[in-house]
Order: sequence, then C-alpha cells, then structure tokens
Amino acid sequence: MSYTELPGVRVPIRMWADPAAVEQGAMQQLQNVSSLPWIKGLAVMPDVHYGKGATVGSVIAMHGAVCPAAVGVDIGCGMSAVKTSLRAGDLPGDLSRLRSRIEQAIPVGRGLHADPVDPGTLHGLGSASWDGFWSRFDGLAEAVKFRAERAAQQVGTLGSGNHFIELCLDTSDAVWLMLHSGSRNIGKELADHHIGVARGLSHNQNLVDRDLAVFMTGTPEMDAYRNDLFWAQEYARRNRAVMMALFQDVIGKEFKKARPVFEPEISCHHNYVAEERYDGMDLLVTRKGAIRAGVGEHGIIPGSMGTESFIVRGLGNAASFNSASHGAGRRMSRTAAKRAYSTRDLEEQTRGVECRKDSGVVDEIPGAYKPIKKVMEQQRDLVEVVAKLKQVVCVKG
Repeated sequence: MSYTELPGVRVPIRMWADPAAVEQGAMQQLQNVSSLPWIKGLAVMPDVHYGKGATVGSVIAMHGAVCPAAVGVDIGCGMSAVKTSLRAGDLPGDLSRLRSRIEQAIPVGRGLHADPVDPGTLHGLGSASWDGFWSRFDGLAEAVKFRAERAAQQVGTLGSGNHFIELCLDTSDAVWLMLHSGSRNIGKELADHHIGVARGLSHNQNLVDRDLAVFMTGTPEMDAYRNDLFWAQEYARRNRAVMMALFQDVIGKEFKKARPVFEPEISCHHNYVAEERYDGMDLLVTRKGAIRAGVGEHGIIPGSMGTESFIVRGLGNAASFNSASHGAGRRMSRTAAKRAYSTRDLEEQTRGVECRKDSGVVDEIPGAYKPIKKVMEQQRDLVEVVAKLKQVVCVKG
C-alpha cells in the first residue's frame, strides 16, 4: 500500500501524497469533502493542491449525488497526444517558424476562429456526428443559449492559463504532438450557472462549505446538470480533436518531404464525472485534476513548460477508484509565482524550449509546479510509464 490513510469525517482520506507537504487550506477542503452525507470514498492524488470547494487532484465517489464545484469550471479539460513517424533529426535547428505556424493555425488565449472549423475538411474527422452534437445545444441551460456562435468558433482553440500545445521528443528521439485544453468559455459558463443553482437548493444550506453544494439523483436540477455536463465533456473532447487535427495539418505541411505518419490519438479528461461501479454500488465518480487509470488504459500526465511529461498505462488500483494524477500540480499560486520569479528565471528554466519567455507567462514557470519526477514516484502503484517526453516547442495562450 503506497498511500497514507488519514481519518475523515464519514470516509477515510486515502492520500498518494505526503500529508505534511499539503497546504493547510487543501487539507481542510479534504476534511470538508469527507463530511458530505453522500460520500462513499475519497482518493487524493500526488498533485493535490487548493481549489474552489474541492482540491485539485482529488477523486470523489458519491452515491446519488454530484458536486459541480468538484468537477471544476473547465468541464472536460484534458490532454491529447499523438506519436509521429518524425525523428529528432527531421527538425530544423531554429524552431521559431514552426511555433509561429502553430499559433497561426490554432487561436490561443481568448482567441477564436473567424468562422467555425469544418471538421469535414480535416484528416481523421468526419462531419456526420457533429450535426447530432450541435443539435443538442438547444437543450442546454437557457443561460448559455446566446453563446451558440461563440461556442462554435471556439472549437479548435487553446485558451490560456496552464493550457498548452507542445512538440515533444521521447527517449528514442521520436516526435510527439501533445496538447492540453478543455471546454473553453461555454464549459465555464455552464459550470458557473449550475454551481449557482446548487448553492440555492435547500438540502445544501447547512453544508460546511457552500461551494460543495450537490445535485441529488431524481431531481430536475440533477437531470439538467447531467445533460449539460455530458455535453460540455463531449465539447472538450471534440475541441481537442480539432486542435490535434489542425496541429497535424501544420506538421504535414512543414515536413512535407518527410511525409509524417500519425499514430492513433491518446486522449483523456481530467476534470469530469463518470458513472462507475465499486463494491457492488453504482457511484458518480468526480475527477478534478485526475485521470482515469483503469487496467491497460492509456493516459497523459504532463509536467510543466520546461519539464518532462509521461504517457502512462493504468494499473487499475481500486483504492484510488482507478485514478492517477493529471499532472505535476501547482506548488504555489499564480500571484505567488509572479512575486517569486522573473522573466530571467523563466528564460533559465525553459532553456532549450522554443516558447514564450515574457512576463505574461511567468506564472506558468516550471518552478511554480511540483517536481514531476516525485509526483510520478508517488503513484507507482497507479500507473506504469509507457513513454517519457520532453518538449522542444511549447505554445501558450
């Protein structure tokens, strides 16, 4: 057993992290979550840190209830990666042009496409299933109906914060494409709407933290949330698929002579809800900053914009509800990182990576994150490493 079990209020807190290294605010959040009447289990990943209501890096299993704040506001946020036939020797010495081409093809920050991307024009993406997906937009919460055009234009866009697009090399010098993004503004607005609805429900009035307000099975509020949640999770997956197709298109054009071949995409959510069964009970499992790591399932655990990332295979550890960390996890807030580090520090910590090195991304400096090697060491019983990647190009919003 590689985890530490701490006493909780209704369930024990299983931690794949050193409790002494977890900030007090996060520990209090874990105790708060363990007190929820509907909780059946709580697993804490090694990248755990303070979040809204529930920590980032926690897996919460509940019966007959789900907490929207424990999903996070970027519903369906996750990772995608593709191995290519290109080798390190195929890459030019100066990667600035390639970075520019990626940024031209995929809007970053608050950017969006002038016109919605037609998936039918992209390799590997048919357009048939998209009509059915968009037809469900009218069934979403009334609060987001006016966002239809923007939502369509943001499919295939990156966003900002810790989202990124990277060109990486593995230990055998094979080139990989990797990216991290979610459900963009539409997912955030849906999350904010439902968190507000949950906070107003009578059964949530006496909770220790109103940000842990839940929806209960069999209620119209739960039905509405599940409808919007699963749509937003699919939006996030499709957003990453379009971005990856655009990324591959850039690589195909830039390395035309090498005729790159792309392997099947690996994709995983790390802010989402899944219906799963444990100990004979149907549970709603919320992973906020955690990936599913069932037996043989592939996942992606990134470091930061100057450190290694890992393609992993799940070991199916039921004690963690078949889960693993979603990344290195922050060790300091964005505000603290901006106070602690300078652009010179950023340049030093991202040496050898073609990326932004300005004050706008200092809060994403590798030093603001936990050491990814230690995080991986703490979850050896959750996943096994399939490939170790190091970025040579990193695009940030």
